[in-house]
Amino acid sequence: MSHRNAQAFWITAPGRGEHRSEPLGQPGPGELVVRTIYSGISRGTEALVWHGQVPGSETRRMRAPFQAGDFPAPVKYGYVNVGLVEQGPPGWPGTAVFCLYPHQTRYIVPVDGVEPLPADLPAERAVLAANAETALNACWDAMPQAGERISVIGAGVVGMLTAALCSAIPGSEVELVDINPARRETASRLGIDFAHPDEARTANDRIIHASASEDGLRLALEVAANEATIIELSWFGDRAISLPIGEAFHSRRLTLRSSQVGQIPPLMQARWDHRRRLRKALQLLAAHPEWAVLIDGETPFEQLPQAMDAIISGAGLCHRIRYEE
Repeated sequence: MSHRNAQAFWITAPGRGEHRSEPLGQPGPGELVVRTIYSGISRGTEALVWHGQVPGSETRRMRAPFQAGDFPAPVKYGYVNVGLVEQGPPGWPGTAVFCLYPHQTRYIVPVDGVEPLPADLPAERAVLAANAETALNACWDAMPQAGERISVIGAGVVGMLTAALCSAIPGSEVELVDINPARRETASRLGIDFAHPDEARTANDRIIHASASEDGLRLALEVAANEATIIELSWFGDRAISLPIGEAFHSRRLTLRSSQVGQIPPLMQARWDHRRRLRKALQLLAAHPEWAVLIDGETPFEQLPQAMDAIISGAGLCHRIRYEE
């Protein structure tokens, strides 16, 4: 089977991007040709990459699995790709798959580089897979317990999904906190209580911070109960932040711990690997059609170089990129 050249989105300099043509060639044994149907913008991480704010110390750890080029630029970056297998070993052609691949019309990957979508998961919703996997990992790190008062600060996609998972724990009292009043309606559609920071509940047993803001992390310290645990999901890139860890931080014996999706928490590592975790994230997406409310924007791939800056700087949730045949 012969394929046209692929078109890929590259960041050519901080705040600038373009499409580049890339020859596909022919797949080898154990490889697939995948035609992209949708990709997704991971606003937090991709914003830092777009603006050239990946710290030099983190360039290795920050590499996406199928990234090309190096930070800050030129770089082909991204890890939310849903496509259809066009060519591969028997049984694979026609299979809808998720892959941690950048924004590109077609690509060749090893069979073990993709995960088939569950039969009841539409490709349109599957762009939330990476966020759902991050939220699942966050819950493993946070270890919320039945009956606890849990505050999730930051109602972006990861914060919303983490709050949704926590709210399924029997007896849990979950409150989602954000400065954007428009998030209240979205939270309501997910069955989650919402509060502005000025009215946020105090004395929480567990706090998960996902706002990527200094003010949000300060609020997490303020609303924590004695001996509470605060899980930091945000990544600040090369920004330095200031926190009041004098004051009552020590007397209340608070725990502040980071969570990062690149590593499975130690308590789970004996039984879980990244593939099993991704498969579970896809199963959760299939089981929760209401999570589709988190996809609130879509742009054709052809317009991505012109639209990327507005997408990154916008106040939306998950932004989906649509590919035409």
